[in-house]
This record gives sequence, C-alpha cells and structure tokens, in this order.
Amino acid sequence: MNTNEVVPVALSDQLAPALSETREDFSEYVAHLQLHMALQARNLVPSLSNTGDSRHNLLHQTQADIEKLVSRQGF
Repeated sequence: MNTNEVVPVALSDQLAPALSETREDFSEYVAHLQLHMALQARNLVPSLSNTGDSRHNLLHQTQADIEKLVSRQGF
C-alpha cells in the first residue's frame, strides 16, 4: 500500500472547500474595491459641463483634496 497516493487526495478533499471559499471572499473583496474606486473617481473628477460657479468648483476641489488626504492616512 502506497500512502503517498492516499494523502494528497485526502488533503485536497479537505482543502477544496476552504480554497473555494477563500477565492470567493477574495473575488468579493476585489469587486467591492473596484466599486469603491469607481465611485471615488467619479467624485474626484470635476464635471466639464458645470464650470460657471467658482464657489461650487472651489468646494468640490476642497472636498476632493480632503478625501485624498484622509484616504492616504493609516488608521
């Protein structure tokens, strides 16, 4: 009886659900991160059609600068 053939099959049967769950968790994390980055990019890029109000532009730029600073700080 060769135990080298039995052990890998038993280990792979035991680890397969854990690896699958880890991949799903990682995929979910990446999807969430992509959504967050897309929303942040949308908020940080000024609209080209709304250039008339300089106060609005200043407020938008100030908010973007603060969000950038806060996002780069480690908590």
